Amino acid sequence: MDRSDVIKLIKETHTTDAYGVQRTTASKKEVFCQVDSVTRSEFYQGGRNGLNPEMVFTMFFGDYDDERIVEWNNKQYSVYRTYLTRNDTIELYCERRGGTNAPVTTASVTTASTASTSSGG
Repeated sequence: MDRSDVIKLIKETHTTDAYGVQRTTASKKEVFCQVDSVTRSEFYQGGRNGLNPEMVFTMFFGDYDDERIVEWNNKQYSVYRTYLTRNDTIELYCERRGGTNAPVTTASVTTASTASTSSGG
């Protein structure tokens, strides 16, 4: 597997402050992965189910912590399904975020980089 692309995995945490207002905090981490387009079959099956499948990101399973948002090439994608493969890798099947899935703007974003440590493969 060629893990030469870097993506950002974004995990959103929802908390309620003292006034009862819900706040969203996003944390980002960079990981190496392989980037592919979805297959025709995945695209058409997803379309039948109201999805807009676009990309598959394959990475080391240990780098994934149930993040639901992926950022790649300044575009955000929503993870709609995952698939655990052989050799400790996981595939993230994603659709483009837009409209009601637009990214949430948050005041606090934490960034952690694991890209330099997980490049072995």
